[in-house]
Amino acid sequence: MLKRFKVMAPAVLAVAIALPAGAAQADPTPAAPSATTCDATQTPPAYNGKVPTPKSVLGFELGEREVTSAESDTLLTAIDRASDRVVSGTLATTAEGRPLKYAIVGTSNNIRNLRAIESSIKLLRNPLTPAPVAKVLARNTPAILWVAGNVHGGEESGTDAALRTLHDLAGRDDCAAKRILDNAIVVILPTQNPDGREADTRRNAYSFDMNRDWFARTQPETDGKIELMRKYPPQLFIDAHEMGGTEFFFPPNADPFYHDIAEPAIDWINNTYGAAMIDEFTRRGIPFFNRDVYDMFYMGYGDTVPTTGFNAAGMTYEKGSASPIATRAFEQWLTQWVSLSAAAAKKTEILTTWHGMYADALKQGLEGKLEPNQVYNPGNEVITQVPDRKVRHYFLRADDPAKKAETELIVRRLQRMDVQVFKLALPLTVKDFKAYGRPEARTTLPRGTYWIPMAQGQKHWIQAMLNEDTYTPFPYFYDVTAWSMPLLGNVSGGSSGQVLLPIATPVQQVDAPSTKVTTSRKIGVLQLSGGTAQNAAESSGWLRHRLDRDWKLPYTVLTPADVAAGKLTGLDVVLVPDGSANSANTVLGDAGRAALRAWVNGGGRYVGWAGGTQLAVLAGVSGVTLTEPTSDVPGTLFRTNVAQGPLSKGVGSSVMQFYAYDLVMRAANPAHVVSSYPAANSPDWYQSGFALGAEELGGTAAAVDEPVGNGHAVLFAADPNFRAFTDGTMKIISNAITADLPSASARARALAPVPDASRAVAAIPDRGSPIRVTVPASDRDKVTAALKGFGATWTEQPATDGAVRFTVANPEELDLHEHPWARKLPGALRTAGVSPLAVVMPQ
Repeated sequence: MLKRFKVMAPAVLAVAIALPAGAAQADPTPAAPSATTCDATQTPPAYNGKVPTPKSVLGFELGEREVTSAESDTLLTAIDRASDRVVSGTLATTAEGRPLKYAIVGTSNNIRNLRAIESSIKLLRNPLTPAPVAKVLARNTPAILWVAGNVHGGEESGTDAALRTLHDLAGRDDCAAKRILDNAIVVILPTQNPDGREADTRRNAYSFDMNRDWFARTQPETDGKIELMRKYPPQLFIDAHEMGGTEFFFPPNADPFYHDIAEPAIDWINNTYGAAMIDEFTRRGIPFFNRDVYDMFYMGYGDTVPTTGFNAAGMTYEKGSASPIATRAFEQWLTQWVSLSAAAAKKTEILTTWHGMYADALKQGLEGKLEPNQVYNPGNEVITQVPDRKVRHYFLRADDPAKKAETELIVRRLQRMDVQVFKLALPLTVKDFKAYGRPEARTTLPRGTYWIPMAQGQKHWIQAMLNEDTYTPFPYFYDVTAWSMPLLGNVSGGSSGQVLLPIATPVQQVDAPSTKVTTSRKIGVLQLSGGTAQNAAESSGWLRHRLDRDWKLPYTVLTPADVAAGKLTGLDVVLVPDGSANSANTVLGDAGRAALRAWVNGGGRYVGWAGGTQLAVLAGVSGVTLTEPTSDVPGTLFRTNVAQGPLSKGVGSSVMQFYAYDLVMRAANPAHVVSSYPAANSPDWYQSGFALGAEELGGTAAAVDEPVGNGHAVLFAADPNFRAFTDGTMKIISNAITADLPSASARARALAPVPDASRAVAAIPDRGSPIRVTVPASDRDKVTAALKGFGATWTEQPATDGAVRFTVANPEELDLHEHPWARKLPGALRTAGVSPLAVVMPQ
């Protein structure tokens, strides 16, 4: 059977055919190659005429304008019907009912034998497959290469380029196309976010940035994509994006890199594909850059997850959106075609190395070896090293019935990334058990505990998902710095470095746990907007997802104007997510504030977080004090201690709170504190992720429950539902909806705190999504000069240990993709000789 996939020497064709009109605008025709060469991009394309042209299907050439999602599907289907090189399908359906269409393209023989290819790739992925067998498989099995576009709906050109790649592979017979087809099958997902594409928004219909959702898989678009990746695991994954400006970005990436990524994959990224892009773009004179902006750290991206979870070369490609669509689509196609060609040219070596990474992961797991931190860009230095402690096993406690759903969700997520999970059949005594955030201690784990040995091919993914800390190697932050699944889910567990052979049984595939919440209370969602519209849209979208899909609770959406108009009548609970409290307060006016206070005093339950908490103070509903932080915490998990009561049901004595530059909250009455940060010098203090000066949080409140007349204000300083994957803190919100909270005594109602002082302090200007740069005071003038060079506006404030923080205004709330110069700032700081303590980019 293996002989079916033997690679034949491609024929050399030199049939000249004009490029499609859209591409010709952007691609000056290079000199034709000699008859004895086959250059990936200079070989004239030879179309066989069997596949319809895009214009014949759509009425225009690719690159003349951006295709719609429906047009993308139409063209993909037409190519599939016309070509025996293509098979297509639907991997998911979006919230708005749109299909996520994909196509697989290869030789007709390989397309007929996809199941055999699956079997061969599965053997190559198995670390126990003997090396000699792997070498034979690598020679005779096609590589699996992925091209995906448009994960951000407003970044359109990756889709148009992917359709051209599909058309060329299905319809060209020249040597350049045949070299790819003879050595690979290519999975093409033109758009990962059709709802966002149609709305021209970065996020999907629930306002999720799906390039942050990869490990949690909360969205069906992400979940379906990864299930298809498990079926056809990639050695190369191209993720096509757009950004501000007109240049092109491709790797090498910026530091930091997550420590437990297989080195050969990074080598592919930098020295196979990145180098090929540098050569091609230099030859053509196309402006590009690399290293300064897009990192390889957070495990929610379309490059980090394919790289860590599949040992692929995860490639982020970013084209400047200011260029015309013809130029954008052509340059995106160029990166796709060059990358596919580079992979095809080294197919046997790549598949052999790919198997070797799984075998090496198994060896590392047996030895309990974690990969060390490294930096990959000149001039950078590691700030945190991975502890010199062996980790051979992770364990998840399963003896708390209240956390059954959260525990099973973690197990299911691991299993659906091909991690083997076992259950202890007998109690196990572990001499060096290290519970999360606690010192090692001799511990007996009960029967039924989940056991995840590191000695398996998915060792890198296990470490990424079950880590105690991410050990940030370099202080540049494109996204958050903590994401451990047990910490997010508030599930007890830990690790051991011992050599253990427990009596255990394999866990069968765990079904999706039920998360439905039942209540008779009528729920409203108060949608904030205005100055922090991005935060408002995301926080509200994450909440709507939780209510619709997880809890299956009906709700009514309100605006501040609705509150002012008296539309709170009939509601029992109002959930108020993040957003601009100042804008909402202005719209409420005196009448709206009075109506809100009267509703809560009359028995209503106001449940707010972040901007929703700030609004509660501004409206006179709460007496908490909110202040700006002086710390640098770009996105980190902190242990908080939980007071026992109705809101802590099923939570336990502590829960990890996600925190990212949120306001610092202090309760007017300590008796109202639901969860609080322990003192920084206490044994309970624990953080996972990067933090500088976070000790200021010690003793402050993470959540409060204030009796207000006959009602309650349940408030969080930070978002307890961040990206809908902070399941631990979100349980407090579900309790706030369903629990019977004690009414305040008559005396307490009569002596309700007058919140005027708190309201004055809470009138904090909207912060938007600024750029933050914290440096030693000695570098202040260098940073000032660099920011002046960009025409920036900023404020300065003292930070920890005599440092200074620059908060750079971003009034339009542009993310890094859209910002005109933010991506150039790291390079400018390096050129100026700045040694930053923290650089945080807008998301």
